[in-house]
Amino acid sequence: MGLTSDKVLALAVLGALGLFVGTVWLWPRLARRGWRAVSGRVGLLLSTQLMLFTAVGLAANQAFGFYATWADLFGQEKGQGVVVDHTPAGGPLKVVDTRRVPGAASARPQLGGQIQKIAVVGRMSHIATPAYVYLPPEYFQPRYRTRTFPAAVVLTGYPGTAEALVDKLDYPRTAARLVEDGRMQPMILVMMRPTVAPPRDTECVDIPGGPQTETFFAQDLPDAVSGQYRVARGQGGWGIIGDSTGGYCALKLAMHHPRVYAAGAGLSAYYNAPNDPTTGDLFHGDKELRNRANLWWYLKHMPAPDTSLLVSSSKVGESNYKATLKFIERVKATKLTRISSIILESGGHNFNTWRREIPGTLEWMSGRLGGR
Repeated sequence: MGLTSDKVLALAVLGALGLFVGTVWLWPRLARRGWRAVSGRVGLLLSTQLMLFTAVGLAANQAFGFYATWADLFGQEKGQGVVVDHTPAGGPLKVVDTRRVPGAASARPQLGGQIQKIAVVGRMSHIATPAYVYLPPEYFQPRYRTRTFPAAVVLTGYPGTAEALVDKLDYPRTAARLVEDGRMQPMILVMMRPTVAPPRDTECVDIPGGPQTETFFAQDLPDAVSGQYRVARGQGGWGIIGDSTGGYCALKLAMHHPRVYAAGAGLSAYYNAPNDPTTGDLFHGDKELRNRANLWWYLKHMPAPDTSLLVSSSKVGESNYKATLKFIERVKATKLTRISSIILESGGHNFNTWRREIPGTLEWMSGRLGGR
């Protein structure tokens, strides 16, 4: 049974409840002196606490999508996600599965849209990774058969799971509802995690001698998706959204590649690549690469990018609040780069907060992208 299985969570809850009842039942028998009685009491308390911790941890992981598998949790995912050959068919993108949109009134794509699971192989980066593509109902309707649609890449945090963008953060269902309400245009969403070389957190950097993650997102992914779907080509057709690590990546990619991404939205983002055990050495002594990954440095020393940015934070509950206000002022001083924000009165670094920000973010993104 998988880490995110409801059965695993149910067994953990039942185990915790059973140990609690057992502790209450056996406590009178162990309420005497002697090493055996003391050891029994200690064992029951530790077992109960451990099972409670396990149940709470499993529930939190299901809610926030920290880890996808047991191997992911215990750091046993060692594959770097880098390939040397193309797919057997010779193309960079392959559809491997289709599913209905959660909560859609109909399973027919013309009425409820469709989610396709794809496998992407970067022609330049040679990175291979899965993703989910949301196609709106209009994509399948005859009257739109010649229309191209704007597209937005949607990224999780680290480590994150792409499934959480569909099932927990409700991106497809939210987009469909906004279109029905006339608040946004139909848009294709390409949903994935930025961890394309697991378990390493590459921070969307082209690592010297390592995964070329920025190249994958800036060139390989848009090229592969545009070759498979009716996506608006040229400047103004693509945007990128992310939360936490994905938010940093979204802002950086929009700033570094404004001709690719006309808009970038960072929800609870930070503004400089961290250096910690999950990232390893990202720059290998390359000062220029390190500077480019620092958005503060980039705004000060590089020409202002012709793109639109959106940042979000909360006055209470988010550690990036002051930095976000400072970032807004720094971008405004460039005169060319456009900046918008969502500032909540309170909210944490979690799914519940991002669900409150996603409708406004999608509406904002829709207004800055164009199809034809």
